[in-house]
Amino acid sequence: MTSLLLLIIYLAFISLGLPDALLGSAWPVMHQELGASVSWAGIVSMIISGGTIVSSLASDRLTRKLGAGRVTAFSVLMTAAALFGFSVSHSFWMLCLWAIPYGLGAGSVDAALNNFVALHYPARHMSWLHCMWGVGASIGPVIMGWAITGGLRWNGGYQSIAGIQMVLTLILFLSLPLWKKMPSPFSHTSVQTDPSNPADSQIRMPEDGTSDNVTSEDPGEPVSQEPPTLSQILRKRGVREVLISFFCYSAIETTAGMWASSYCTLNRGISAEQAAQWASLFYIGITAGRFVCGFITMKLSDRNMIRLGQILAALGLILAMLPLGDHVLLAALILIGCGCAPVYPSLIHETPSNFGAALSQSIIGVQMAFAYIGSCLVPPLFGLLAQYVDIALYPFFLAVLLILMIVMTEALHRKVKRV
Repeated sequence: MTSLLLLIIYLAFISLGLPDALLGSAWPVMHQELGASVSWAGIVSMIISGGTIVSSLASDRLTRKLGAGRVTAFSVLMTAAALFGFSVSHSFWMLCLWAIPYGLGAGSVDAALNNFVALHYPARHMSWLHCMWGVGASIGPVIMGWAITGGLRWNGGYQSIAGIQMVLTLILFLSLPLWKKMPSPFSHTSVQTDPSNPADSQIRMPEDGTSDNVTSEDPGEPVSQEPPTLSQILRKRGVREVLISFFCYSAIETTAGMWASSYCTLNRGISAEQAAQWASLFYIGITAGRFVCGFITMKLSDRNMIRLGQILAALGLILAMLPLGDHVLLAALILIGCGCAPVYPSLIHETPSNFGAALSQSIIGVQMAFAYIGSCLVPPLFGLLAQYVDIALYPFFLAVLLILMIVMTEALHRKVKRV
């Protein structure tokens, strides 16, 4: 049963990634038909991000009331409806309205699934789960390109993805009994670990000696107790450090991916076509890296996986700073992507171990919110620096964020050091 449910969760994360790159791939055609400015895509993106931040913060309350299975099913249903709404939109303001449920659906399912896997499965599955997101994000533009070139227009592309989401919604509702059969994460046998593998850490009680209101309920099912407030979460030892870490990580990933092509073209003189291909290798590095990291987690702990990723990203940034030729720059982009690969899944997976199983859903929801804030605010900030100062600051800007993230993750691990 656990294997079948894990397969469904993998499918859910592919589904979560499918729409993420659709707007960017379809917008060159969409904005002309909708009579919108090219820059207005940023407005739609920010509305989606805003909804995602709100639903991430509300994910704990929703999961306690409905259970992770129902939250996932209803969230995917909401996303499917929003995508269909995109496909039938004939004006920009309609697009903005449908962007609201689009964002609200994405945040809750992201936080709920991440917490469920962190509680119930070993670290390797968290890496592979986020690898599946990369698969979905890569397939989405392919489907959109097929629809546009095949005469279905961008509307058909959105409808195709909406159809896939609806099929998955049906599967998720049919799978709800499987979520009930998962063992409680608060029992001694709940976290599925390999006894011979020291990297698979057990869920622990908080170090401050409190119980964190631990109950015996399974987060796959509704839980009646009231969730902690945001102020209570922020007072928990190590939470502020981990939130800054998530902010920095997402800022690094989105800024690196968004501005890689422009940096290659404007600063290194590489053709726009070649630069676009090279920029895509950054995302390939993340996706492939997460697949490989799933195996490495069998030997290394979450903490050391985070450090490994940070070292690889640092090496990539150093190579990007040095004027050593185009092929070195290409290797640098791939290396930065590979460095990003283990950090995000490992930070999520160690959350129950760092803060206790009872608080993990609350904290993961806030972590997701800070991650989305970083991805929403920082890339435009670098855009201003590139426009008014110099795009050559690209690797140095990313290095500052990386250094801050390293400082915060090390401070986090000191504060929540396992006993």
